[in-house]
Amino acid sequence: MNLIYTTIEQGLIYTILGIGVYLTYKVLDIADLSVDSTFPFGALLFAKLATMGIDPVIGTIGTFVLGTLTGLLAALLCIGLKIKPLLAGILNMTILYSINLRINGKANVPLSGSKVIFDYFSFGNKYIDRIIVMIVIVAIVKFLVDRFLKTESGYMLVATGDNKSLVRSLGESSNKYIIIGLMLSNGLVALSGALLTQSQKFADMQMGPGTIVIALASIIIGDTIFRYRNLRGTTRVLIGAIIYKAINALALEAGLQPSDFKMVTGIIVVLFIAYNNGYANWQIKKRSKERI
Repeated sequence: MNLIYTTIEQGLIYTILGIGVYLTYKVLDIADLSVDSTFPFGALLFAKLATMGIDPVIGTIGTFVLGTLTGLLAALLCIGLKIKPLLAGILNMTILYSINLRINGKANVPLSGSKVIFDYFSFGNKYIDRIIVMIVIVAIVKFLVDRFLKTESGYMLVATGDNKSLVRSLGESSNKYIIIGLMLSNGLVALSGALLTQSQKFADMQMGPGTIVIALASIIIGDTIFRYRNLRGTTRVLIGAIIYKAINALALEAGLQPSDFKMVTGIIVVLFIAYNNGYANWQIKKRSKERI
């Protein structure tokens, strides 16, 4: 039963990560690899604030705000220095690696004795307490992101990913919306890292590698399973993240080691991409036959 609770809790935490990557990968059509360093940045930054005695709610919000600055750095590399997004993400990830080590002066920070956001609520079962807190946080994040995407700025953000020339023809700067998108994305990724730290009661540099693949797995699983459902992108990410964590839980029950999870994640992404490509080819062939 505890495994089920943990699966749901971590699925909700990774939902926020997935929504952050969704904004760059699906909305802006940018591959931002700096996520692999932004995630531990959020974790280590919150750990620093917590050990300083900062209130966990303020620390969590502060982590999001400072996380947006990592997105701003990626945007400056991409737009200001005209570096291609993929390379800009790699450079940003490299820069943040050193910054992450500087935050606490070490790669691993335990939170034993430090107050976390889950300590504010008690319904008799610590696992249920955490799930309830995460449901509230995810609901707030999802609501705000969905509302933002329905605003004029949100529509322009989507249009920037679809057609930058159209945005410019409307007298708007596509670069402005790329900056906004990258900042929001990295802020949410850092927030997710802070929440995972509070859940696990420690922060570690090794939280970062493979984070982008976990987020992509959540997005791709949700998009594949609910291809024809009229669901918001953020809802698909939510369901995809929980399914992803459920697959990991099943792998653990089957006897695989936690060290195998990155391999499992990679295989999941490959299988779903292969399925999508195969399905797309089948649809093209089917339409060609119908025309004949």
